[in-house]
Amino acid sequence: MKIVTYEQKYEKAVTALWNRTLHADPITVEKFRRQALFDENFDPSLCYVALEEEQPVGFCLGMRRKFPYMERGLEPERGWIVVMFVAEEFQRRGIGTALANRAEEDMKRAGAENITLSAYSPSYFFPGVDEENYPNAAAFFKKLGYVSGKKDYSMCKDLHGYQMSPEAKKKMEAAEKKGYRFINFTYEYALELLEFNKNQFGGGWKRNALIAMQNGTAEDLILLVLSPKGNICGFCMRMIDGNPMRFGPIGIDKAMRNEGLGSILLDFAQLEMAKRGVYHMYFVSTDEPGRRYYERHGIHVFRSFTSYKKEL
Repeated sequence: MKIVTYEQKYEKAVTALWNRTLHADPITVEKFRRQALFDENFDPSLCYVALEEEQPVGFCLGMRRKFPYMERGLEPERGWIVVMFVAEEFQRRGIGTALANRAEEDMKRAGAENITLSAYSPSYFFPGVDEENYPNAAAFFKKLGYVSGKKDYSMCKDLHGYQMSPEAKKKMEAAEKKGYRFINFTYEYALELLEFNKNQFGGGWKRNALIAMQNGTAEDLILLVLSPKGNICGFCMRMIDGNPMRFGPIGIDKAMRNEGLGSILLDFAQLEMAKRGVYHMYFVSTDEPGRRYYERHGIHVFRSFTSYKKEL
């Protein structure tokens, strides 16, 4: 067995190996290119292929920032192992350990002080380790010194026949009587929304809205809450990864979170999706308080992930 850095000639074999190994997360060559190879921070010297008789039997995608990510900047102390897998018939031969060690050594040499598994923003494939579908992965990384952290949850809901409940309608009417408005985005709010998202939630949220505006899809994908003074005080959108069913993010101005506006906006968003024939909604990641909140709206967990990190 030998480990080499990634070359384009391995593309089809690596994606085929991915689909044989990561059974809960099948992928196309196009998605692999778009999300890994075409990421602005992709570096072939941090992407590794394990070969046995010149055939790929393992893969590891390491990542460090070459370009600043909004207000986070370059995060020079950080590195990520975005995805790693070894063919089942070649596991327990030290290949995974060799791949992880190579990634850690190269990123440490480049200045990384810690490594996070999977949760590389904004282009992660998974927000952490799925311990239910890949129990061996959790044990493997713990053995290498990775420490588990918080849990995140992927959730979804069937929107066939969706209707706002009488209770939800009453809440919206009561909020509207106070002067709040729930509207589809229009470009007169473009600059205000970008500042609102950056100041309230950070650069990632600003980026999501900005891309929709650049693509000319913002009016279809973004919903706003306006305060009685006419200012933006709430926001949500969908399709941040190109999938029309993917919902989020959603957020309300910190100063107005006791008004129940988030629940109204969530119901409004589900109705707008159903109107457009989008009969399933899902999102990839929320925390434990978020899980409890969404479950009250009939949205249920379909996967859970655990964060892992290692200090170098």
